[in-house]
Amino acid sequence: MSERTAVQRFARFAAGCRDLGLPERVADDVSGRFLDVIGNCLAGRAEGGPGRAVLDTVRDWGGTPQSGLIGECDRLPAPQAALVNGTLAHTLDFDDTHLPSVLHPSASVVPAALAVAEETGASGARLLAAVAAGIEICNRLGMASYLPSIRNSLFFEKGQHATSICGTLGAAAAAALLYGLDEDGVADAMGVAASMGAGILEANRTGGTVKRIHCGWAAHAGVTAAALARAGITGPPTVLEGRFGFFRAWLDGTCDTEAMLGGLGERWETVRTVYKPYPSNHFTHPAIDCALRLRADGLDPADIASVELGLPLPTLRTVAEPRAEKVRPRTAYHAKFSGPFTVATALIGGGGLGVHLDDFTEETLADERRLELAAKVECVADERASEIFPAAFAAVLRVRTTGGALLEHRVDSSRGGPGHPLSRAELLVKFRLNAARGLSAGQVDKLAAAVEGLADAPDVRGLFP
Repeated sequence: MSERTAVQRFARFAAGCRDLGLPERVADDVSGRFLDVIGNCLAGRAEGGPGRAVLDTVRDWGGTPQSGLIGECDRLPAPQAALVNGTLAHTLDFDDTHLPSVLHPSASVVPAALAVAEETGASGARLLAAVAAGIEICNRLGMASYLPSIRNSLFFEKGQHATSICGTLGAAAAAALLYGLDEDGVADAMGVAASMGAGILEANRTGGTVKRIHCGWAAHAGVTAAALARAGITGPPTVLEGRFGFFRAWLDGTCDTEAMLGGLGERWETVRTVYKPYPSNHFTHPAIDCALRLRADGLDPADIASVELGLPLPTLRTVAEPRAEKVRPRTAYHAKFSGPFTVATALIGGGGLGVHLDDFTEETLADERRLELAAKVECVADERASEIFPAAFAAVLRVRTTGGALLEHRVDSSRGGPGHPLSRAELLVKFRLNAARGLSAGQVDKLAAAVEGLADAPDVRGLFP
């Protein structure tokens, strides 16, 4: 095979991140992603639920203590630690999003890389390089599945969770770098991981907690694949583009090779990954922005007769359907995937950067005032928002008051998105709010300082006690 295959090109790129170093802007960007994931994990730990269930399960498995658990004192084998931390990173749906692939890369890659870095005693610089490589690979695999003709990822059209499927390969590449594997070894790790990625999205529509462990499983599978490659298990060189490879198996052979590999190492999709200011499905964010603006302009929820929420057509199945489930969500987590409920929440509640974790609890779920307002929200496809999607998330909110007035606000790029990125100061506010749910103020300060100094740390073990 004279020309390098796709996985071999990814492996060469990844090895270069580790061996040649990162551009300064990429290294700085990745430290922010690390900060975001740690904060999300601490908030997820305080929430309990699936994170606690996964932790209890893997503690029963036992094994050699290798890697730390965020917010806990004990250590577990690296794959199990990655499973716990990855679950916590995604459990609140507060993790970053890449566009137009619409996947959450950091929640699987960062926990996988951290687990192996602690197992091997890697430096902070090596950890950041591994995370950058893993996120970039994850994003580009997602981009390869985007179809301009339907303005959506084919993964999502098929009900597949691109985050966990692509995240498994990104996590494997990051872990392989930290295990010290060469280009061939990184390619093998990804080749093995391609047989391990999975995830379906029905829980977004009708409930269930399984989606909240998807990033944990991707991190776990990525670390396991890299460890197996280190032990001698090999993967097929044509694992991505082959007749029975990744894209044929998942996407009927659909693959935008230019989006996947063009400008690799020069055009960084990692730095285009956007942060979430609100702990809900990213499709709801422009609607929240609109509601917060109308509220700031003086709209009284008691004066609302009806609400029309215009969204991109491909997002309606996630945040608007089935309607009965969206206007009266079954669980606080399910409410995060409801256009009507999040609009009502933004109009009535709102903490943190506008809407925060305390707006999604069993108490707010039973708040009849919110539910009555949610029932007034009709979700429709908006042509302009559909045209913009998924390069950015757009929406329009039209409110008819009891006095007959029509109020309208439109956003073409949600807060935190490409047109309105969160500043480092805003990201730090988000981190502090999240971390404070499990740590004292002094501990939060020390943790933030540790992340800021990560690039200079000679050994990450013990950096996050």
